[in-house]
Amino acid sequence: QVQLVESGGGLVQPGGSLRLSCAASGVTFRDYAMSWYRQAPGKERELVALITLPGGRKDYQDSVKGRFTISRDNAKNTVYLQMNSLKPEDTAVYYCKANGALVGRPTYWGQGTQVTVSP
Repeated sequence: QVQLVESGGGLVQPGGSLRLSCAASGVTFRDYAMSWYRQAPGKERELVALITLPGGRKDYQDSVKGRFTISRDNAKNTVYLQMNSLKPEDTAVYYCKANGALVGRPTYWGQGTQVTVSP
């Protein structure tokens, strides 16, 4: 059974930091490109950051460049999103996604973790 479990969300003041984690089980983690998405109330889900297979590239939504960093630890089957200089507009539910398309595997989503940036 495949599971992606996000953690690390919470309430933080503007300018603060959070680190999200997404632990994967039931998959060969190194075969999957990993990404973080977010969905704010009343808005569509949007890509925040992605990291391709080990040694591959990283890419970010323009609004988070220079503030967010995505990384992965294949030994721990975990992908991270370090979020610094948080802004109220970063408030959303954050989801991780495991994309196995490059190796003919399905795509999986986590259940999401809430991030709220407020004074």
